[in-house]
Amino acid sequence: MTAPSADPVALAQALIRCPSVTPDEAGALDVLEAALRPLGFACERMKFGDVDNLWARLGTESPNFCFAGHVDVVPPGDEAAWTRPPFGAEIADDNGEETLWGRGARDMKGAVAAFAAACADFLQDGAPAGSISLLITCDEEGPGVDGTKKVLEALAARGERIDHCLVGEPTNPETLGDMIKTGRRGSLNARLRVTGVQGHAAYPDAAANPVPVLLDALAALRARALDAGADGFQPSNLEITSVDVGNPVTNVIPARAEARLNIRFNTHHTGADLRDWIEQTAQGAVPNGFAGRMETEIHISGEPFHTPPGQLADLVAACVTAETGREPELSTSGGTSDARFIANYAPVCEFGLVGKTIHQVDERAPLEEIRGLARIYTAVLQRYFGQDAGGPA
Repeated sequence: MTAPSADPVALAQALIRCPSVTPDEAGALDVLEAALRPLGFACERMKFGDVDNLWARLGTESPNFCFAGHVDVVPPGDEAAWTRPPFGAEIADDNGEETLWGRGARDMKGAVAAFAAACADFLQDGAPAGSISLLITCDEEGPGVDGTKKVLEALAARGERIDHCLVGEPTNPETLGDMIKTGRRGSLNARLRVTGVQGHAAYPDAAANPVPVLLDALAALRARALDAGADGFQPSNLEITSVDVGNPVTNVIPARAEARLNIRFNTHHTGADLRDWIEQTAQGAVPNGFAGRMETEIHISGEPFHTPPGQLADLVAACVTAETGREPELSTSGGTSDARFIANYAPVCEFGLVGKTIHQVDERAPLEEIRGLARIYTAVLQRYFGQDAGGPA
């Protein structure tokens, strides 16, 4: 495979130097547009709420191969703790490797730059019989309300279709070529709040203690084994993430107790089914005559999805193996991503850089890893548009 004619490292540096802490694009989308327009991409800003999004497309015909990603980043934290400035995009040695340092180097400005460079390389032989598009948001690290989801809805409303999509999230645990994400588990967050009656610990009959009620509800929820796994998925899991009473003394029965929990669930469940189960179980833990109430707040961040082998993932896997010599694992592990929205519109899989140092102080990526990813993306475009008009089988 030939190296991209555009240097992904230089573009990644320019993107990192834009301090685009979610949802502020801070000029990063301008930088990306400046790289794409000379290649023939029509660039459109799509703003929803306070979030800027970029839809860039070359061509009008199908199939439309889309790359999706984000240029927003999490805050750098204590900047004094960084070895190099978080938005300096400096290149320096790291254990014998030339390395790009900065917030977003891995998650995921490096991958965005790699795909832009791949487009430059691929288009040297002319435009494809079809379309290439990029859907880039500044809302992936935030609530995920006014980003990819809204752009997809707007595109569908005007009849614009994506046929296949590759998301550039950092999917590899240790080495480039380890893993492709072919799906993700769903995610549900719940808050249980019990309100009782405050009183003296020596006179419990004059109070209504919310803490035992909350503990009974949590025990009932934890007692259920959700499942043993589903095709392509690990078992679903429920994790209690917080229990709060806020009681500074030992002789007062508190008025309120609260807990939070998260469920990562596979295709044996829907968010609605789990929501109903949590609500029924929580209310069932309230004893008769309890002089208080149980309240639940439940938010479903995404449903599980899976792109089965034999479609896009096989094509990407072949390109990964050709570049790295590794046979990537097809996995649905990990957290959620914007692929959960895209799965409602087109087959989608995820492949990007190694996930080490993401969201950490001293986030950094070796230059050769970024350039290797660009070569893989170039090969994906070559193989995709070498197929018939329907794209990959």
